[in-house]
Amino acid sequence: MMQTANAASILVEAESFKNKGGWVTDQQFVFQMGSPYLLAHGMGKPVANAATEIDFPKKGSYHVWVRTMNWAPGNWEAPGRFRLIVNKQEMKTDLGVNAGWKWQYAGKVNIRKKTVTLELKDLTGFEGRCDAIYFSTKKETPPDELKSLENWRKQQKYSEKEKVKLQKFDLVVVGGGTAGCAAAIAAAEKGLNVALIHDRPVLGGNASGEIRVHTLGQYGFFERIIQKIETEHHPNGSAKLLADDEKRMNNMRAYENIHLFLSWQAVDAKAENNSIKYVEASHIETGETLRFEAPVFADCTGDAWIGYWAGAEYMYGRESKHQFGEEELSSEGFKFDFNKSLKERWTANKNIIWSPEKPDQRVMGSSVLWNSELKDYPSTFPEVPWAMEVAKGHMAIKGEWYWEYSSNDLSQIDDAEAIRDHMFKAIYGSFYNAKQLPDNGKVELAWVSYLLGKRESRRLTGDYIYTFNDVRNDTKFDDAVVFESRSVDVHHQQVLVNSSRPDFLSDAIYYKKTYSIPYRSLYSKNIKNLFMAGRNFSCSHLGLGGPRVMKTTAQMGCVVGYAASLCVENEVLPRDIYQNYLPQLMELIKSSDDEKVMIEERE
Repeated sequence: MMQTANAASILVEAESFKNKGGWVTDQQFVFQMGSPYLLAHGMGKPVANAATEIDFPKKGSYHVWVRTMNWAPGNWEAPGRFRLIVNKQEMKTDLGVNAGWKWQYAGKVNIRKKTVTLELKDLTGFEGRCDAIYFSTKKETPPDELKSLENWRKQQKYSEKEKVKLQKFDLVVVGGGTAGCAAAIAAAEKGLNVALIHDRPVLGGNASGEIRVHTLGQYGFFERIIQKIETEHHPNGSAKLLADDEKRMNNMRAYENIHLFLSWQAVDAKAENNSIKYVEASHIETGETLRFEAPVFADCTGDAWIGYWAGAEYMYGRESKHQFGEEELSSEGFKFDFNKSLKERWTANKNIIWSPEKPDQRVMGSSVLWNSELKDYPSTFPEVPWAMEVAKGHMAIKGEWYWEYSSNDLSQIDDAEAIRDHMFKAIYGSFYNAKQLPDNGKVELAWVSYLLGKRESRRLTGDYIYTFNDVRNDTKFDDAVVFESRSVDVHHQQVLVNSSRPDFLSDAIYYKKTYSIPYRSLYSKNIKNLFMAGRNFSCSHLGLGGPRVMKTTAQMGCVVGYAASLCVENEVLPRDIYQNYLPQLMELIKSSDDEKVMIEERE
């Protein structure tokens, strides 16, 4: 809140609304558009109003701006329109009609009392989004450019209460997917005081009930730990995965020395002399910021944000087939996988290029899962002309993992919101088309994730870069710590293979019985106190194709947790574990499931 002799203003962050109604908090794109925001995710049905109360600095006439965007601009009405209600009076401006994130002028209101109620009224149910609302007695539009906007926001919101508070731990784990949860458990069982920072209210990442991908892969030496956080093998997208959220949360909360920071998003990592000094995280709804210090850190964010901010070396995209000698693919073990139910949708392409002649920015894509259910009454679905540029003539009533999008022109990090919105168009358009069939008259859209299920983005560079050759040759490592037998598949996007469907993919599979991953791929090459576990581990694009699934990444997390305990106990760094304490680490790993017997004996 700002006030001068001649003007007064107040900034309201939408994510801070006390009553979200049917709107949801979306923090996925903070680093691209500047802030968490509220999303009207009604799947075609307008959601209940979000509401809050605010205190104005003084009475008077205020100009109103709302930061929002039209996510599907074109020759049709914007699908995400909404309106602002001030003290029960609905302003007449449709918001969310301008392309790109920017401030839209909503009009003027007269404030006659200090405490004012605000509401967001969704008009469509199709992904309206509100970042912030700004009231000012002076008609001056706030900045749109991100850096200027960031500085302006700080000026508007600064108070003594917003000073950063310090937290100290033995290990700070950022990212609460299966890798992060496993790292926290393994470290806690060895006595470390652990902070687990996660940007959603529930744990599990892609395995959570918010994204709903079941866990695959092997347990390695860590069956006891991984069983605490894995999912049952329900169909992807099934609501039954919600029960696994509860199990996972209960198991994590059972450890007194694991401190969960849920809905806290890491926003920065500061390094000096190639060593991380602290990580900062902000609450996705209140904006409160905490600073976390520790001797060692684990980046389990998937997108490798901690390493990226700290200056760690990393890779993105497909390497040249010559860089790691991955150009020769033996016919042995190489097969094309055609699931019969998908056969008519997929196109056989026996000339798929696994690694290109020259490096490019293509990676495996992100999926948005969704499903429907059969009702005992007729169900309608509104027209979605803005979705047809993607859906075209395709029909579907549910979406599996192959509802995936990747492109050389779109980054899975920088363009993540555009990728998610592309998938919204594919889903809503395909479902609308299917609803035109008489047999689907009672089919109703039941659930659509609004969170991207990512497969690949940044991969941090460790002392060893794991490649496809290590899978093919079953390379024997003296520091082999993670073991897997899953086939290697790197999805190959087939953009509009024919005009009757949206963007799907074909799949090439390389089968191998067993392979292992070394410890040296789980810590940074140049940031001395940084571990990584998950799809951001040190590997080539093809090297990620097999071990990217969640039980395997949970194995990585367990190894990192144990290695961190040795670092703290001996006051050494991750590389020192390989050089001087590898036998101790191997002993911890091989005795991991022995603790199951110890627990049973205590009970």
